[in-house]
Order: sequence, then structure tokens, then C-alpha cells
Amino acid sequence: MDTALFNELLESVKEAGQIKRGEKPAARIFNYSHLDIQSIREKTGYSQSHFSKLIGISLGTYQNWEQGRRHPTGAARVLLTLLDQAPEYVINLLEKSEHV
Repeated sequence: MDTALFNELLESVKEAGQIKRGEKPAARIFNYSHLDIQSIREKTGYSQSHFSKLIGISLGTYQNWEQGRRHPTGAARVLLTLLDQAPEYVINLLEKSEHV
């Protein structure tokens, strides 16, 4: 490994430690309003596998969302919000598309 790259990585690790200990503020903080992913899926009556295919993501990604290890962002978050508010309408549109 190149010495300059190693030193850059070492500085990043040191900075992460400072942030974790509260000695330095994080450059970015992500806050997510809560989406009850499981509840949204259950409104559809679909299994995790079928629901993940419906919205065009891998089963593993969906399971990470449902178990709280990851959080949907961007277009996926918008789609889930729409499914939460109008599941029948959105499912009808998605099932007419070619990806399901």
C-alpha cells in the first residue's frame, strides 16, 4: 500500500474515533423519520420476497430495512410512503409495469 494512502486512511480512522468520543462533530448527520416498513408491507398482504420484487429491490435490502439495520432513502422512501398512504392504487400501478 502506498504510504500517502495509508496515512490518509490512518487520519480517517483517527477522525472517526474523535467523532465517536464526541471530541469532534460529524461532517454530516442523517436523521430519518420513522417508516414502519413491516406495517407497510403487511398492508399489501405480501411476503417479504414478493414485496421486495414489487418495489424492485433485493430481499436482503428489504430485510435490512425491516429489521432496522438500514433505512430506505430517496426514491425508495418516496415509494414506501406512497404505498403506506394508498397501497391499492400503487400496487395496481406497479403490477401493471413490466418489472413484476
